[in-house]
Amino acid sequence: MDEQVCQYFKIIWDDFPDTLSNGNYNFNHDKICKTYCGRNCTNYCKSDTDKIMAGWISLLKKLYESDLVNDDVANNMNVGEYIIIWLIYMLKLKDDSTIKSLNDFYDQYKNKRGGHTLISTTDKDYSDIIDNIIDNKNYSVDMDMKIISKFYNLLKLLCSMYNDINNDAPDCTKYHAKAKTFFDEYNKFNGDTGNNETSSYRKMMSSLSTDYDNFKSYCNEKCHGCEQIPDLTDIGTKTFAQSYEDTSSSTSIASKLIPVLLAFTIPFFLGIAYKYSLFGIDKQLPRQYLREKRKKTKRKVYNYILLEESDYSRNSNNY
Repeated sequence: MDEQVCQYFKIIWDDFPDTLSNGNYNFNHDKICKTYCGRNCTNYCKSDTDKIMAGWISLLKKLYESDLVNDDVANNMNVGEYIIIWLIYMLKLKDDSTIKSLNDFYDQYKNKRGGHTLISTTDKDYSDIIDNIIDNKNYSVDMDMKIISKFYNLLKLLCSMYNDINNDAPDCTKYHAKAKTFFDEYNKFNGDTGNNETSSYRKMMSSLSTDYDNFKSYCNEKCHGCEQIPDLTDIGTKTFAQSYEDTSSSTSIASKLIPVLLAFTIPFFLGIAYKYSLFGIDKQLPRQYLREKRKKTKRKVYNYILLEESDYSRNSNNY
């Protein structure tokens, strides 16, 4: 993430406070109207959610106009994740049920509430860019608000670290404590195995991890002692390692257990066959019948062993 991205986010955070007062947004309506709504709040920013959409469109346009997200594909993906997280968090801040589909919500704002006027400038039409981001990030709407909040807070903390040292006279007194907080919160969130199974979760965690590492490099250019900032655990590594260890352990146990079971099973069935023939029919039937009976018994034992080995082979392949 370029440090300028966080500067633009800071402006948005200042103009669109992410706290509620008596259940309502703390917006300066006049300022938002003049800055983000083309001085036409009646048409473009009638409701609070309209204002949030206008702020989001303005943020996206500024990022693209500054060429911050045009050159690096990976950086584009990260910034796309961040601006969507901001949008969804703000839309759901007052009421979690405000938005069910990002596509539908955006289309209504664009086509029915005048948003299309804010999407384009005299130099460029941002419709395709916005449509692409909305389509690719719509899955974020389905995330639990608790998860969205954690992503949002990590993003805000990370940008706070960048903004502390963005100035010509960087403040190098805060980054270490904030980096430690980010490290703790990230790893705690990453360690919650109930979250890390979805691709959307992994994408966002990967973006935050990458930009945390980028901050360490940027910090070294501005301050001293940044090499002491702790490294993050890669998302998914712990889970994959644990899964592999469990699978290997299960396979190892099975490979040891099956031969032992077979070692007991074979003599058991042969013993039954022997005793049955010795006490049950040897005295009553000819020896040829006895030999046939033993052959059938051995065949059953052999088939049983093959069945056990086949089941074991299938189970091993499933790992």
